[in-house]
Amino acid sequence: MIRTDRVFGLVVILVALTYIVSAYNLPPGNLFDKLGPKAFPTIIGIGMIVCAGFLVLRPDEEPEWPPRPTLLALGFATLVLVAYAYALKPMGFLVPTAIAAGVLSYQITPHRRAAVLVGIGLSIGLFVIFKYALGLSLFAFPRSLTG
Repeated sequence: MIRTDRVFGLVVILVALTYIVSAYNLPPGNLFDKLGPKAFPTIIGIGMIVCAGFLVLRPDEEPEWPPRPTLLALGFATLVLVAYAYALKPMGFLVPTAIAAGVLSYQITPHRRAAVLVGIGLSIGLFVIFKYALGLSLFAFPRSLTG
């Protein structure tokens, strides 16, 4: 029995319906916008329902799920990225990026020295690109240290 795609499709349909209903709670737009702020979220929600409907009506064969260690590694990587997102504002860009890149690099290829070098290199390289080439307003270190 093919269940995975159908269950996921039904979940997406419920999320899309919630998304559409929440769009109708948006305040009305200005006079110059004929459609108002409800149109775009409603269109996205309808698109989600159509795509999820295909998953429910025409599912693929049941997938072969990866083994438990792979799923645990993916869960750990997700936790690292969530922690990274929360650490950016209070700690600045360089230190959280170096730690997250190093941990994820070590997870891909478990060589400590290479992971440390990748973390530091990515942190500095991305900071230079984002700050100076793209002009983003990043802080290298916490604002409390830089003033």
